[in-house]
Amino acid sequence: MQLTPDDVVVFTLAGWEVNATIVNTWIVMALLVGISMLITRNLRPDVPPNRWRTSLEVIVKLIQGQIEEVTRNSARHVMYFAGTLFLFIALSNLMLVIPGFSPPTSSLSTTAALALSVLAAVPVFGIASGGVGHYLKTFIEPSVIMLPFNIIGEFSKGISLAIRLYGNVMSGAVIAAILLTVAPFFFPVVMDMLGLLTGIIQAYIFAILATVYISSATAEPDSSAVQTQSSPPESKRSTHQEEKS
Repeated sequence: MQLTPDDVVVFTLAGWEVNATIVNTWIVMALLVGISMLITRNLRPDVPPNRWRTSLEVIVKLIQGQIEEVTRNSARHVMYFAGTLFLFIALSNLMLVIPGFSPPTSSLSTTAALALSVLAAVPVFGIASGGVGHYLKTFIEPSVIMLPFNIIGEFSKGISLAIRLYGNVMSGAVIAAILLTVAPFFFPVVMDMLGLLTGIIQAYIFAILATVYISSATAEPDSSAVQTQSSPPESKRSTHQEEKS
């Protein structure tokens, strides 16, 4: 019983063994690009939208709405990154129902690569939003003593993302394999439906957590608090005006 596609070598290229994880990742990427190109090939104002274009717009709007609820602003640049993560993970997990296809997310190397992408995106978005000084300052908040703990916390985010996604996908595969061995004629449909539901939920959780980490790095200081500290209280200003009169 193969629980991970890393052990399946599909072909050898220039002495390098290309396993099923890489091939299945290429398949998912090709499907995402191909479907997007087919749906948006006539994306013009004078062409009325069809049902496929409408469905794609609904998906994009849902992703954008969820991200705006987390970031509390119009973070379209975050939507491109987090939305791509969601679509890739969701499609990979949905293709679990195809016989003989092992989703790339069932490999720890894929989940680790996705987590590393989030870890790399957090400082990139943070520096692009507030500059290098503002981003580095977050590591010594609320005091310099917290510097090593904040650094460890950044790396633990990526580890938790990778282990969470890998563990949930693998647990579903193991349970399905056990149940199919015990009663192969009763459980396949139920396990396939459970796997689809779990795959969508995990894709959503991964994308939301990535959005939360990026939004925390790009968060700006509360302007209202700064304004309150810089402006004198109302009572003092009124007293000062009475003394002048």
